Amino acid sequence: MAIPSGASMHITIRLQFAKQLVSFGDIATTIGQAGGDIVGIDVISSSKTHTVRDITVSVLDSKHADLVVDTLRKTNGVKVINVSDRTFLMHIGGKIEVASKIPIKTRDDLSRVYTPGVARVCTAIAEDPNKAYSLTIKRNTVAVVSDGTAVLGLGDIGPHAAMPVMEGKAMLFKQLAGVDAFPICLDTKDTEEIIQIVKAIAPAFGGINLEDISAPRCFEIEERLKQELDIPVFHDDQHGTAVVLLAGLLNALKIVGKKISDIKVVLTGVGAAGIACTKILLAAGVKNIIGVDRHGAIHRGMEYDNPYWNEYAQITNPENLSGTLSDVIKGADVFIGVSAPGILTVEDIQSMASDPIVFAMANPIPEIDPELAEPYVRVMATGRSDYPNQINNVLCFPGIFRGALDCRAIEINEEMKLAAAQAIASVVTDEELSETYIIPSVFNNKVAERVREAVIKAAYQTGVARKEDIMFKLE
Repeated sequence: MAIPSGASMHITIRLQFAKQLVSFGDIATTIGQAGGDIVGIDVISSSKTHTVRDITVSVLDSKHADLVVDTLRKTNGVKVINVSDRTFLMHIGGKIEVASKIPIKTRDDLSRVYTPGVARVCTAIAEDPNKAYSLTIKRNTVAVVSDGTAVLGLGDIGPHAAMPVMEGKAMLFKQLAGVDAFPICLDTKDTEEIIQIVKAIAPAFGGINLEDISAPRCFEIEERLKQELDIPVFHDDQHGTAVVLLAGLLNALKIVGKKISDIKVVLTGVGAAGIACTKILLAAGVKNIIGVDRHGAIHRGMEYDNPYWNEYAQITNPENLSGTLSDVIKGADVFIGVSAPGILTVEDIQSMASDPIVFAMANPIPEIDPELAEPYVRVMATGRSDYPNQINNVLCFPGIFRGALDCRAIEINEEMKLAAAQAIASVVTDEELSETYIIPSVFNNKVAERVREAVIKAAYQTGVARKEDIMFKLE
């Protein structure tokens, strides 16, 4: 069993083995034959007869971990003492904490940060609510809000189970852009209730990041909150995906020498992300894009139960094509998948135009196996970290919110998203650009700052920035 380079699970096995019965080499061979890959070894104790070691092993998943451990348990002379999952260990007690910026060491300190001194600050904010931006954490804080109904590839797992994902998102906000983000997981699926709760907590935050809320409720929740709040509201599953997709496509088109206004795009999965991707591509200049879902190409003349599909049909598919994915992909320059594994075939790719571009972003299993598609595509991108050209929202949301907070934007509009996409694309220089490098790494420290600058500039150009004293304000 081969372990892919992107294996996502490590286990640490503490075992004791009798030296006269088995050697470490025998144990390593046993683990290898079970398909495990040893990535770390620590000696815990050793005597004349026994050795205790912690062996960290890379495995595919939980079932594979069980196989490796069971194989060791059946090995003569080996006793498995304990098995720990390094990912679970990392989550013990949660991954984030609240830290004080100012130590409280004296009564005087206490009187300034709390009563009675704090009363003067409260009064100042009561007289001028805008001072909350300078005198509280509001200026740098984002609420990461979810109801746990569309978590990663797990679906509706509920608010408690969604917390680890939202904590991780908060960590990324902080590390990549210095934004203090906090997970807010709501125990309700009621659209109106979610809207009212977010509105009620909004005074404490400078922005709202909606996350992992299922469609179609996510559309109404975002739209209503954007209308009723004066701080940025951004559904990352929709717009983060769209921004990074566009960034990758801009660079991919440079490689194949095609203009964005001339290409034919076929997109599968007309849900939250798919609709957002479509709208940003249209805004960027794509004229011919066809959305395909389980029932085939979305076209005018068909009345859909989903009202968003009826709207979608009016703004896409200019030739009003119908039929299956295989029918409409003929002659397409670009395939974009935000749908399901295995729905794109080699024959589909072979029917596309010359130098096809394929963005197969279903996670964890793409619409087509990248290795299967490789001989037939010019540029290939996925949502996975173990293949080149990962389309990852992490490239987008930290810099977008950093910029929006810094200029105190009232919203994140289409122009700001387009600017963010162009900024991400610009991080890859012409010298670096290649079929396997169209999008920068999530660890590239230039990304967040360049996105921030572009977003601020676009915010001032479109009149949604409120802060006056910032270096990026346009004359």
